[in-house]
Amino acid sequence: MDAIKAADLIRLFDGWRALFAEKREELIALDGKVGDSDLGITMSKGFAAAAEAVNAEGEAAGLAKLLRTAGATMARTAPSTMGTLTATGFIRAGKALEGITELRTPEVAIFWAAFRDGVAERGKAKLGDKTLLDVLHPIATTLEAQAAVDAPLSTALAAAASAATSALDATKSMKAQHGKAAAFQDRTIGLQDAGATVGALIVRKMSEFASPDV
Repeated sequence: MDAIKAADLIRLFDGWRALFAEKREELIALDGKVGDSDLGITMSKGFAAAAEAVNAEGEAAGLAKLLRTAGATMARTAPSTMGTLTATGFIRAGKALEGITELRTPEVAIFWAAFRDGVAERGKAKLGDKTLLDVLHPIATTLEAQAAVDAPLSTALAAAASAATSALDATKSMKAQHGKAAAFQDRTIGLQDAGATVGALIVRKMSEFASPDV
């Protein structure tokens, strides 16, 4: 796939809906180790509602409006910390892509940079705090580097997904500083961060979607 257009984005949200329905119990178990076990419920519910909303809008709405609609819908239907952060990411990405009709590598880099910045500002986290941000930042910087060398979309997203996998593994050595997990402090060392897992899943699905084999 050379570019993600509005119709493709709607199909991508359908893919995210299916993914987080599939990962629901896995995320519940992961979150339950040092959290309140609601992450799988939040993400499956949020992406299901977002997918329904963008399908209702239709491709004529355009990329920016579809992203803003997805984020606003997620914020209403999954108002937990992670639901709010993910919703903020989509809303900020939509604002950053106003007037854009297709996402090639430079635009996808803009998408992820805006998503990252929105999450960072809303969550008040910094790198190394063992949060979603620890995966979002390498995704964004990898895509910016890929855009700088004119990498095709599928290649760029594959690189971003690989960076996300490495970054997710690196969260195991970190100590949680935010949310309920922060209360466990040293007990969080050795555990993969649940929020960062969501970020990695989102970009992996985007990469799979844009793969020439799909």
